[in-house]
Amino acid sequence: MISVDSLSRSYGDFTAVDQVSFEIGKGEIVGLLGHNGAGKTTIMKMLTGFLESDAGSIQMGGHHFSNEPEKIKSLIGYLPENLPLYPDMLVADYLEYVAGLRGLHGSAKWQAISMAIHQTDLGSKLTQPITTLSRGFKQRVGVAQAILHQPRVLILDEPTNGLDPTQAMQMRALIKRCAEHATVILSTHIMQEVDAVCDRVMILRNGRLAVDEDLVKLNQHTGLILETDANLNAMEGMLNNAPEINKLVLNSSEEGSFQYTLIPSDHNDLKNTAAVVSTKISDAGYKIFSLSHEKKDLEALFRQVNSIEGDAHA
Repeated sequence: MISVDSLSRSYGDFTAVDQVSFEIGKGEIVGLLGHNGAGKTTIMKMLTGFLESDAGSIQMGGHHFSNEPEKIKSLIGYLPENLPLYPDMLVADYLEYVAGLRGLHGSAKWQAISMAIHQTDLGSKLTQPITTLSRGFKQRVGVAQAILHQPRVLILDEPTNGLDPTQAMQMRALIKRCAEHATVILSTHIMQEVDAVCDRVMILRNGRLAVDEDLVKLNQHTGLILETDANLNAMEGMLNNAPEINKLVLNSSEEGSFQYTLIPSDHNDLKNTAAVVSTKISDAGYKIFSLSHEKKDLEALFRQVNSIEGDAHA
C-alpha cells in the first residue's frame, strides 16, 4: 500500500529525516516511535504532501507522489498534532464544510457525514460549538474530518495528546474501528499507545529508522534468565554438550550469585530447555535462585535504541 525509499528532509543544516525507507501493507496499523525531534512529524508531513522531500520517493496505492500528488492526497485522511478545527463552528457545520472541501456532494456527502458521526460517536455533540467540547471530543471531531471520504490511508499524529486515561482508551478503540477500512500510521511518543493498537513498530532516532519490527515477534519470549551460584566456567562445562542451548551470556555477578541469559537452539521449546538446564545444574550440586523467561518488550527496545552512542545531527 505504501512504499517509501530513501526519504530525506533537512531544515538548513539540520537533517530531520535521513535516508528512511519502509513498506507498509494494506490494513496494517504501524506505530512511529521516537523522542521529540526524531523525525516522526516530518515523515508524516511528507507522506501527506504537506512538505516536499529533499530526496527519495513515496508511492501509495500504486501511485507515485512525484507524478500524481493529487491522486495520492485523495487516498489520505490526516489528523495533525494541532487539530485543524474552527472553534466557533458547530460540529455539524464543520463536518459539512470539510465534506465539501473533499469534493463530496448530494447524498454521498450526507452518507459520508453520517458514517463519520457514527464511527466517532459524535451524535450528541452535533449542535455544539467546537470550542465548548472537551479535548477528547475535539480529537474525535479531528478524526471524523480525517475519515469523511473513507480514505485508504489514515495518518494520525499524536492522536491521544492531552487526553485523560479514559479518553485515551476511547480513542484507541476508535482507531481500531477505523483500521478495519484503512491502513493506519500512528505517530506517538507513548509506547503504551503502540502496544495497545499497533501491529508493527518503527522507531526513529536522529532522523534515521533504527527499528522496524512486528510487535507479535517482538513480544515473543526468546530466551531464559537464570540466576545461580554456578560461575561461568562451571556453566560452560555443564552446557558444553547440551544441544538445547545455542548461547550462554553472563549478565552480572556478585558474591555467590551469577545471572545469565540462555538462548535456546529452538525458541519454541523454552519449557524443555528450562527443564534440561535446571536438571544439569541440580545434578552438579549447584543452586538455582531463579529461572524465568526473558522479558523482551517495546519499552526495553526503545531504551536500548536510544542508549546507543552516536552523533546526533547538528
